Formats: sequence, C-alpha cells, structure tokens
Amino acid sequence: MKILINIPAFNEQEKIGGTIKSIKKSMEGKNIFIQVVDDGSKDDTVKVSKDNGADLVITHEYNKGVGGAFKTAVSNFLKKDYDIMVNIDADGQFDSDDIINLVKPIKEHKADIVIGSRFSGKDANGIPFIKDKLNRLIAGIVGALMGKKIDDLTCGYRAYSRESLLRLNLIETFTYTQETIIDAFGKRLRVKWVPIHVKYFEDRKSRVVKSIYSYMVKSILIIVRTVRDVKPLVFFGLPGVLLIFFSIILFFIFLFYYLQTFQTTPYRTLLIVSASSLFLGLLLFIFALIADMIKRHRKISEENLYLLRKIIYKDKK
Repeated sequence: MKILINIPAFNEQEKIGGTIKSIKKSMEGKNIFIQVVDDGSKDDTVKVSKDNGADLVITHEYNKGVGGAFKTAVSNFLKKDYDIMVNIDADGQFDSDDIINLVKPIKEHKADIVIGSRFSGKDANGIPFIKDKLNRLIAGIVGALMGKKIDDLTCGYRAYSRESLLRLNLIETFTYTQETIIDAFGKRLRVKWVPIHVKYFEDRKSRVVKSIYSYMVKSILIIVRTVRDVKPLVFFGLPGVLLIFFSIILFFIFLFYYLQTFQTTPYRTLLIVSASSLFLGLLLFIFALIADMIKRHRKISEENLYLLRKIIYKDKK
C-alpha cells in the first residue's frame, strides 16, 4: 500500500528536519511519500523541510490553523493514488516508529481510522496533570454520548484510509480532531486506538490550547455540539418536555388556589409563568422535530457528496 505521511508545520525550522529524518529511518524500504503543509511560517520551515528530504512542501500564504492545514493535506492526498494518510506533528513529540502500528489495522481491513492513544490506561509521560484528567473526562463524556469507547479524543497522530477521507466532512477549526471522530462514528466508520509513545517538552506551546481555562471552555463546546449534532431530539426535545412538565405543575398549583378563592390574585404570576413555559417548551419540541428532519436530510446530502468526491477524484479503489 502507498502511504502519504503528512506533517503540518508552523514555524518549526528547529525540529522538522529531525522529524523527517526519523520518519525516513522508521519507514525505510516502505512505499511512502512525505508531505509538509507549511501553515504560513515566518521562519525557514520550508527550506529545512526540502533540505531534509520532504517529497512535497505545500505553503499557505497565511496561517489557517491546524484544521485548515489538515484540509489542505487531505485535498492533495485525494488527488493522488495513495491508500493511507498518516498525520504526525512536526515537533518530534510523536515517535515515528509508531507509524507501523497505526497503519497496520487499516492494512488488515480492521479499521478505517486509527488514532494514537497517549494515555493507554496510565498517566502520559510529561503531560500536565490537569490536562491529562480533562482529556480523559471529555473523552469519556463524548464517548458516552456517542455510545462508543473513546481512548483519546484530541491526539492528532492518526492514520486514515482513503475511504474514510472520502466520507469525512472537514472543517477548518481547532476542534477538527474531535469533530472528525464524531463525524466518523456518525458515518459508521471503524475507529480504533493504539498505544503510542509521546515526549512532552517543557517549552512546547500548544497551537490550540493557550490555557486550562480556554481548554475547558472549548471542551464544553465540543460536548454541546456533539449532543446537538448527534442527538438533536435530546438536545432540543428534552428541555422542551421538561418545560412543558414544569408548566403543567405550575398550572395545577394555580388551579388549586383558584378553586379555593375563585380569585387569580396573588397567583396570577404562576399562570403567566406556566403559559410562558408551555409556549417555550412547545417551541423547543418543534425545533427538535425540525432538527431531526434536517439530520436525516443531511445524511442523504453527505452520501451524495461522497459519491461526487469519488467522481471528482476519479477514485477507483
């Protein structure tokens, strides 16, 4: 099988050369193609990449972020006749020897996407304690919502089959690593996790997470979007039903006092709140039905988009 190894890079002139050399050594004798997506670097990332043997360097005129770099990589991958794409960071954080373990389940037709797991049931070497626990917590919550076991939600060290990249809908945001997993499960693609070796550098700054606070906010947004996109009936319908139930309780409380005095004062507020809750609850329930219909139509559109991609890229696999 032909393997394209993609390296997204932004101002990585100091480490990308070593990463490319390491990949070549680990994959010696294999049919590989090393592609670097330079995401608007201001240093000599492009020159260092070429000098150290990158087969292709694609340059963005401006920084598009990790999601944009990944989308560019996938677009170029699909234009060629490669079978598997491996995505690995440029900074040497990941061990290139693990590439073999990532592509093996795809070669054996046991998985469509294989993701490196940095945790493997124990504390990852060097990862900040809070970030470690938050990663596990968010992965557990999203996994429970999806009805799947997720070992690592945010690791970017992955291998993709050609079929999976034809089916996935890519977005140019920082959460592409999480949202591709959610999208993959929604399309019934087989996702597998394998243990990997990771080195965390004290001076390494994440391009995605600037602080624990921002990470928590972004993680909460991921959970909310997961429920909204995967289970729209629950996302809109459950609050709607609760509001309707609440309005009924308030109405009976109002009715109880009204039948005793035959006066609306001073319980008129209960009636107003009850009516407002009923209206809002019914509105949310209607939204839930509409969102569910949109979800069904989206599946049809995505299948048509998949077939269109097969035609555009003249895919014969």
